[in-house]
Amino acid sequence: MLSITEENYLKSLFNLGNHDVEIEGVGTNELAASLDVKPSSANDMLKKLKSKGYIEYEKYGKIYLTELGKTVAIQVVRKHRLWETFLYEKLEFTWDQVHEVAEQLEHIKSEQLIEKLDAFLGFPKIDPHGDPIPDQYGVFEFLPKKLLSDIEVGAFCEMLAVKDNSAEFLNFATELGLSVDQMIQVKSKQTFDSTMEIVIGDKINRISLKFAQNIYVK
Repeated sequence: MLSITEENYLKSLFNLGNHDVEIEGVGTNELAASLDVKPSSANDMLKKLKSKGYIEYEKYGKIYLTELGKTVAIQVVRKHRLWETFLYEKLEFTWDQVHEVAEQLEHIKSEQLIEKLDAFLGFPKIDPHGDPIPDQYGVFEFLPKKLLSDIEVGAFCEMLAVKDNSAEFLNFATELGLSVDQMIQVKSKQTFDSTMEIVIGDKINRISLKFAQNIYVK
């Protein structure tokens, strides 16, 4: 049985590897930063995960999940996103509060509980942040999406998801009136620093390039 720490490493590799879209290798420093650990500690864990067959990894090279590692990671991600949905829809947590609690609940081992939770929620396809929820077989829908920063001036788009799940980012998005399925129009974009003006409802907001690069739209 995998430890909570091992599951967290596999989940982080899945998320950093952009498996919702295409498989990318992950660097050790990138992984360590995402988990808030030292690269030396990450290396020790990577050796352990490699010996157990969960990752492909050579020192100083990129890290990839094996099929076994990906299967485990997807199940952790599935539980995390289902719990976020439950907290948001049934217990009225806000979308900036659900992540931290779901981090704890995602390690529950009972498959029966998770399947009943999925059914209770009506088999949702996306979580409160717009991320796809894998089904019991690990299959999830790939959603074609762009970054808000890539949308042309004058165009309308619909918010699909957020790239940054931090409470600070989500609080700011809420202040702007943004949520999943919200319609957005790009009113202007500065040539110098790509600062944008966007229209949400009848309100015009000025946002930074960094913010626009953390909003997925279609």
